[in-house]
Amino acid sequence: MAMSLCIRAALRLPRTVRLRPGTLVPRTTTITRLASTNAVIARPGENAHHEEVNLYEKNPDWHGYHEDPVVDVWNMRLVFFFGVSLCIVLGSVFVYYQPDHGMRQWARREAERRLKEREALGLAPIDVNYYDPEKLVLPPAED
Repeated sequence: MAMSLCIRAALRLPRTVRLRPGTLVPRTTTITRLASTNAVIARPGENAHHEEVNLYEKNPDWHGYHEDPVVDVWNMRLVFFFGVSLCIVLGSVFVYYQPDHGMRQWARREAERRLKEREALGLAPIDVNYYDPEKLVLPPAED
């Protein structure tokens, strides 16, 4: 699928090839076969008896998924339904309703609860000795 999209994008480029700076020569390649999975492009001079196929003449509303207009429209609708509705909408709903990752909301509620308890007891919000100094292991003093 990706190869056919790349070839299709290359075919939409201007129909000229730059040989030397300042000279433009019309492209003489022809398309011999165009399928939904891959396309074969003939080299200049090869298969000159084949005519160039332009799918926009057959189907001006071509979306690039298939040669048949009905299949092309249905493939486009399926791609947009699954791409937009399911992936973007349901994906964002799934991410929004994930549980509390890393317990950030719980940590904030617990901090607010402890702060209110300390304020009710008349203590400072954070003690000067947050950690017990007797339990701290310090490196040896250098002389």
